[in-house]
Amino acid sequence: MVKKYMPGKHFLQLPGPSNVPDRVLRAMDYPTIDHRGPDFMVLTHECLDGMKSIFKTKSDVIIYPASGTGAWEAALVNVLNEGDLVLMVETGHFASLWNKMALNLGIRTEFLETDWRRGVEPEKLIGRLKKDTKNEIKAVCVVHNETSTGSTSRIKEVREAINDTNHNALLMVDTISGLASMEYKHDDWGVDVTVSGSQKGLMLPPGLSFNAVSEKAKSVAKKSKIRRSYWDWHEQIEANKQGSFPYTPATNLLYGLKEAITMLHEEGLDNVFKRHDRHAKATREAVQAWGLEVLCLEERDFSSVLTAVVMPDGYNADKFRQIILENFNMSLGNGLSKLAGKVFRIGHLGDFNDLMLMGTLTGVEMGLSLAGVPHQKGGASRASEFLSKNVENN
Repeated sequence: MVKKYMPGKHFLQLPGPSNVPDRVLRAMDYPTIDHRGPDFMVLTHECLDGMKSIFKTKSDVIIYPASGTGAWEAALVNVLNEGDLVLMVETGHFASLWNKMALNLGIRTEFLETDWRRGVEPEKLIGRLKKDTKNEIKAVCVVHNETSTGSTSRIKEVREAINDTNHNALLMVDTISGLASMEYKHDDWGVDVTVSGSQKGLMLPPGLSFNAVSEKAKSVAKKSKIRRSYWDWHEQIEANKQGSFPYTPATNLLYGLKEAITMLHEEGLDNVFKRHDRHAKATREAVQAWGLEVLCLEERDFSSVLTAVVMPDGYNADKFRQIILENFNMSLGNGLSKLAGKVFRIGHLGDFNDLMLMGTLTGVEMGLSLAGVPHQKGGASRASEFLSKNVENN
């Protein structure tokens, strides 16, 4: 069966992978060079130094040709041993997958349950850490922006919770969907290992992942006994000093990464964060006007990367998404694991502007009508009014 051609632009409104701007695509459309040669050494240092500016760290950033899952594993195997205990928080689907990975590696986990409708509650961490008088907990692992739920965690407060108990646990953070879209300060917030990926706020295709590591984390890594080879920080850091990698790198993705970092700084990181905040608020205005419910319940935990919308009882979110795709050529994010069929997710991140947001919200509103989902008209108009009253003049 030949697929019907649908004219116009496909709206990729997932919470990642996000739209890849033309400048990044053109940067990647370049002949592959000798990854042992002098030109590549310059490119390596530009990318590594640039990523330090994005993570806001003076310590090492390590780049892997991998998805964010690879960066998860690298983070765990460099600082932990089999049988070590880590404290994790079940903020959503991706926190659950990181927990599953730790168990598969022989690491013991204590998984604090939540209802998936908010981020980490730092006060609950304090209570658990105070009970750990023998310092059995070696790390606290949290997700900064939970892509499955649209809830964020306040990482600075998580670090303060650890400090308030005088606990020595490492702080490990997944900001795969938060980096370069929301404020993140690896050094100032006292994070030991930060995990991220290329296909979200960095505006690249999937394929690169990152570990930003503190001096404390590097020191702990020297004593870790879990077997590792490809993910070993030491080999990476030593090779990177010379502008190389201990394996064949993803050269053309690095071209794109360099261009993406340039674009982020041309706009200004603070302006990037304000833009994401503004688009998220406009989206929530639309959802409220439709009479629907945002999954995240706590206002201070609202994500600026995506909005997860709860479907009314009796209506399936995946059928609604299918109607949107088939009629308006727009992809929305699906509900994951326990949220399957119950929510749809609107991504508003990366290379994204007001008109793209209005096209997205108008498409959602048309889809609600076409699918017969009970709602009130005027959500897109409410968002438009909000954007007009809150014009960004960078």
